[in-house]
Amino acid sequence: MVNIFSVPNRIYHGDNAMDVLTTLEGKRAAIVTGGSSMKRFGFLDEAKEKLEKAGMEVLIIDGVNPDPTLQECLEGGKKMEEFGPDWILAIGGGSAMDAAKAMWVFYEHPDYDFEKLVAFDNPPLRTKARMVCIPSTSGTASEITAFSVITDPEKQIKYPLVHPDFVPDIAIIDPRLPAKMPPLITAQTGMDVMTHALEALVSTAADDYTTPLAIRAIELVFENLKKAVDNGEDMEARTKMHDASTLAGMSFSNASLGIVHSMAHKIGGIFHLTHGEANAIMLPYIIDYNRKGTDRYELIENILGVDDIAEEVRKLNAAVGLTNNIKEGKNTEISEEEFKKVLDEMSKNAHADACTLTNPRETSPEDIKKIYECAYYGEKVDF
Repeated sequence: MVNIFSVPNRIYHGDNAMDVLTTLEGKRAAIVTGGSSMKRFGFLDEAKEKLEKAGMEVLIIDGVNPDPTLQECLEGGKKMEEFGPDWILAIGGGSAMDAAKAMWVFYEHPDYDFEKLVAFDNPPLRTKARMVCIPSTSGTASEITAFSVITDPEKQIKYPLVHPDFVPDIAIIDPRLPAKMPPLITAQTGMDVMTHALEALVSTAADDYTTPLAIRAIELVFENLKKAVDNGEDMEARTKMHDASTLAGMSFSNASLGIVHSMAHKIGGIFHLTHGEANAIMLPYIIDYNRKGTDRYELIENILGVDDIAEEVRKLNAAVGLTNNIKEGKNTEISEEEFKKVLDEMSKNAHADACTLTNPRETSPEDIKKIYECAYYGEKVDF
């Protein structure tokens, strides 16, 4: 079997890495961003000015939702079709980058059927534009990956899209951007990094190319996340977490993920539980579940010198202010009544998620339902 290892053509990292924007060649660029933070901190204007210095006319598409919707991606694609950019630049959190990837499809293929994307029937990209991604959070790693997560509000489902052409041409890893993140978002996105790395490590598609990247990312998160949460101005910790996010992204983009993400996608799509926090909550329960399907957790336990990686994850969650079960609702309240109402359907949809395919233990909607229940009530997974 032939495997593929794919990462952006160029990754620029370190202070002021954004300066590379002045060297791009083209006539027009569309910038996709989320809420107001990139504008408030001056990074949106900085990106625009650098692109203009490169001789480009710039269109800004802002206001992307935290859970980007199909409709706004269609609308963004239409705006791009009218403007005709040579470059699409996404700056911000994972939502901005995910949305930009989907907009790119609808720019280059205006009438493309979203259901085909969901089924991984992907059209070729780069017929009109290339892509640059600049992450503002140390978490999603969308700047590295072939993934995009788009929500259909009518169906209340987050769909993970996977397209080899989604891997950006250029990733810019500038630690000045995540240094502006508040502690809670730092914690949530940091645990997203941990989940990416641990799921990639135990994925059935993991290999000798992806494993070292996952291991180093895990080490960096354990060493630096609490430091970054406690002191946002600790630039060494910020830089290490930003690098960890990218390393984990390089690993999981090629090895894929598992049911932590499958389950986080579905509970997030219904209850708007922040993706990183959903991952943080689910991760230790699923480590306990997956142990019957893999010995790969022992690999990282031996490297770290710990007895139980699930317990170490629980300790880190507590240290950075995240809850270890859903019911406590520290940052998102989900009532027992509402949870039970959607549990069966949510479990079926999570089992059908693309990330389930590479989970190390073969699973079922019934098992996923039991894990959801354990994670909701804080009960041990022992089946």
